[in-house]
Amino acid sequence: MGTYLIVGGVAGGATVAARLRRNDEKSKIILFERGDYISYANCGLPYYIGNTITEREKLFVQTPESFNKRFNVDIRIKSEVTKINRDQKTVEVKNLSTGEIYKEKYDKLILSPGAAPIKPPIPGINDDRIFTLRNVPDTDKIKNFIEEKRPRRAIIVGAGFIGLEMAENLHAKGIFVTIVEMADQVMNVIDYEMAAEVHQHLKTKKVEFYLKDGVSSFIKRQDERIVVKLNSGKEILTDMVILSIGVKPENSLAKDANLKVGITGGIEVNDFLQTSDNDIYALGDAIEFTNPIINKKLVIPLAGPANKQGRIVADNIVGGNNSKYTGTIGTAIAKVFDLTVGSTGVSEKILKKENIPYLASITHSSSHAGYYPNALPLTIKLLFSPTDGKILGSQIVGYEGVDKRVDVIAMLIKCGKTIYELMEFEHSYAPPYSSAKDPVNIAAMAAENILKGKVKIVHSTDLLKMDMANTFLLDIRTSQQFSTFSTFSSLIVSFPKLTKYFIYI
Repeated sequence: MGTYLIVGGVAGGATVAARLRRNDEKSKIILFERGDYISYANCGLPYYIGNTITEREKLFVQTPESFNKRFNVDIRIKSEVTKINRDQKTVEVKNLSTGEIYKEKYDKLILSPGAAPIKPPIPGINDDRIFTLRNVPDTDKIKNFIEEKRPRRAIIVGAGFIGLEMAENLHAKGIFVTIVEMADQVMNVIDYEMAAEVHQHLKTKKVEFYLKDGVSSFIKRQDERIVVKLNSGKEILTDMVILSIGVKPENSLAKDANLKVGITGGIEVNDFLQTSDNDIYALGDAIEFTNPIINKKLVIPLAGPANKQGRIVADNIVGGNNSKYTGTIGTAIAKVFDLTVGSTGVSEKILKKENIPYLASITHSSSHAGYYPNALPLTIKLLFSPTDGKILGSQIVGYEGVDKRVDVIAMLIKCGKTIYELMEFEHSYAPPYSSAKDPVNIAAMAAENILKGKVKIVHSTDLLKMDMANTFLLDIRTSQQFSTFSTFSSLIVSFPKLTKYFIYI
């Protein structure tokens, strides 16, 4: 019988607590949470703001009272662990309601402090009309502001998954949304040509966005509205701002205890999720772990990995270090208005940065059989090894069926499989759901053609570098396809010479 202390709740900490109790009925388990809530659906917060989720209570998986009643775990909310005394195996805790500071002794300590929103030192950034979205209090502030002030314009700084989900949900509230992003694209986890489809969709929804630009200052006017000054010199007037620049691991507690912290800022852990102190484990958004594809340490703040890590930590604490965490490949998905954007593995950007050889293919299929009504376009980018066809990553953009295709490819990546296994992947088929050859099969077949030299491909980035005086562009779309998708129609012009390249558009 021992004493297990857990710092932080939500996906990681609450999962550890529940699994510890299932593994060990007699030990003392205390969970410290500096906020009011220990287990809530943080991925659902944007949808509560946009009223897709109408009942606030549905965000809460467990309350402190229900968790204690079900699992016999001592839940202490509004309690911040301020120090770890490793030599004494104690932690110092501050009761945020009373100011009292006390100590608790542990046999095993679990760190699940999560990550904090990045707030760069931009002049005016602490204005009360500038919000971050990381937890329930943040959500309540935003929702109350919208209901009380009735803003007409909002600026979202940062175009990651959360930023775009917020764009959709603010738009649903009748607010005109402007996105400001330092990169040359939204959703930087995917590659540019895939993001271009998202750019086009945002335009159809009348969402304004400025790429390759950042904020230099926020200036409050007398009428309470904010002038957002961009690095380009442009000024935008808005009623509210959402910061969605990213997050950084909460590592201060670990640093102060002289636990090893990696170059990413994440807490270092071994395969068993132990820190540099054998009696302290860590998990979730606060840790770094080796990406199995590029063999490099990364911080990947996703709820899925945190939940799985929680189970592994609890099993290792109670049963000995027998369960290894094999790392995460960063599988993610997001709804962006009518589009769904999914990714798994590593992007072309990362492969280039790490000098890892690769080939890439992009295929355009339909979500289900074309003769069955309402088949919708689905774009799949596949990244694979030029030697053996091992799948390195994939990105999918479409309106229907993105999730199941991403999950299929993620499983094959996780198992170290190749495009050949993806070609042979056996899927459930009926016309409302797929085609006899699923889009993932087609993507793999196209990849095999490239790998075996059966076709020569030219990517859009290659096209921009080519000598157009010696290039012939051949458009092989049907008249119906041309009338529907004329993105590249401006490129279809007459060239003086029929030469070495045929580009299929």
